[in-house]
Amino acid sequence: MRTYTAPVKDAQFVLHDVLDIAGSGIPGYADLDHDFTEAVLDAAGKVASEILAPLNASGDAEGCQLDNGVVRTPKGFKVAFEALKEGGWNGLDLPEQYGGQGLPYLVGTAVAEFFVSANMAFNMYQGLTHGAIGALLAHGSPAQKATYVPKMLSLAWTGTMNLTEPHCGTDLGLMRTRAEPQEDGSYLITGQKIFISAGEHDLAENIIHMVLAKAPGGGEGTRGISLFIVPKFLVNADGSLGARNAVSCGKVEEKMGIHGNSTCLMNYDGATGCLIGDLHKGMRAMFTMMNEARLGVGLQGYAVAEPAYQGALAYAKDRLQGRAVTGDANPAGPADPLIVHPDIRRNLMEQKSFIEGARAFTYWAASLIDRSRRMGDEAAEGLVSLMIPVLKGFQTDKGFEAAVNAQQIYGGHGYIEETGASQFVRDARIAMIYEGANGVQALDLVGRKMTQDGGKHVMAFFDLVKGFIRENEGDAGLKAQFLDPLKAASKDLQAAAMFFAQQGAKNPDAALAGAYDFMHLFGHVCLGLMWARMAKAAQAALAAGAADGEFYEAKLATGRFYMARQLPATALHLARILTGADPVMALGADAF
Repeated sequence: MRTYTAPVKDAQFVLHDVLDIAGSGIPGYADLDHDFTEAVLDAAGKVASEILAPLNASGDAEGCQLDNGVVRTPKGFKVAFEALKEGGWNGLDLPEQYGGQGLPYLVGTAVAEFFVSANMAFNMYQGLTHGAIGALLAHGSPAQKATYVPKMLSLAWTGTMNLTEPHCGTDLGLMRTRAEPQEDGSYLITGQKIFISAGEHDLAENIIHMVLAKAPGGGEGTRGISLFIVPKFLVNADGSLGARNAVSCGKVEEKMGIHGNSTCLMNYDGATGCLIGDLHKGMRAMFTMMNEARLGVGLQGYAVAEPAYQGALAYAKDRLQGRAVTGDANPAGPADPLIVHPDIRRNLMEQKSFIEGARAFTYWAASLIDRSRRMGDEAAEGLVSLMIPVLKGFQTDKGFEAAVNAQQIYGGHGYIEETGASQFVRDARIAMIYEGANGVQALDLVGRKMTQDGGKHVMAFFDLVKGFIRENEGDAGLKAQFLDPLKAASKDLQAAAMFFAQQGAKNPDAALAGAYDFMHLFGHVCLGLMWARMAKAAQAALAAGAADGEFYEAKLATGRFYMARQLPATALHLARILTGADPVMALGADAF
């Protein structure tokens, strides 16, 4: 039977040893002492391992069924959803005035990791609702917030985001969904949206759709797009539910993975909606959801890799195959466990070093979001905006790779459904595609985020890395194995950025042809910085006589692996970038 154990100890290490959240000065963080966060994470881990994880395989096998206009979710999902409602988990980091607990976004991020690892498809019902609430809080009127947020926060109602259309994915300027204004101030929404996660289901009494549509007078392209609240059931003035709105699910997609989540084609046939935010400024409102969603998808990258790694590790310790080349490790048995073999160790270390580095990177980014929101820190906002495409693109690519590597540990048993390894591969794959395919993330990074505000945010990142190296270069224990590799990787990143600056204006293809490599180069430097910070924290804990010395020694060994075996990939990515556009664009379209 598949199991999942929430990595509470590792999460605590990142929160307290590495980020020192209680001493960070961010409002609300002073209350996050070690005992408090441990209690929250222990409770979340229990929900994840005991309620959500046991439904992961069955939900994958059963999937969702469209039945007379209603999508039936897999057995057990309703009971699990009620457990989340009763525990108040969706409101953990949402405002107290609407019924939330008001904790920092970072705490919600750590809890979300556990829930995603346990059951990614199930968690999307809650996760998308959380994102829709974010858009309401940022752009909704006081009346809209009062009407919708408490119900959505409590999960009595859920939320969605409706962007994609059959002919319109990334290029939203091609959108055809229309919004016709009515005399009472409402709009009639007509059009079709596809790939709408949790678009229809039987878990909540109402579903609040956030729908992009074009209203008259906005012009062509994205300039004419507005954002509308379109509920499944209309909401009366007293907050009760009224008539069924003219929105329906046309079909549930059959997908490669995340079978337990209903991915729907949604038909809007003159459905009543109300404008959220300013008219013709829907893209700005939607990106409030998209940025949080993209960080959440980046989290999915390593969070799905975590249970895949846990299963592969257990299998490697249990499965007997061959003998260690240095002598029998299990002389009483017919063979040694897989884990004695160097190539198995390499595989496991690649997974482990990525997952732990990505966890630190994601938590750090979440703390920047808190710093931005709670302190109005524009530098933090700019830095995390720069990081969003790296988080989303790099971590989902590497997370899928880690899930495949975990599957490889099982050999042929990984290819059959019984072990569950294939589900993690199938589920992880979508994270590379939705919320902006990873190629688009790379283009966003190079084409927009690098030059945003005159390039000051990428320069701030370079200064951050340089500052860390300079502050710690007197530490011999860090210098050779952590700081020197980080310095070399950072120089590769700066060289790539300089190449783009020199080539971008006169030969845009030269920059864009290297965008994907740059996203990965940037991701490796970010994880290298995180591993250097984690190594410093682990050394300090050992020097202070920490009781669990083995944990910190393992942390250092894992970090050394990343710096020695993974971080040098930056040189390869730089070499590719410097070839420019010629190798990529040499063939004409008809020659393929």
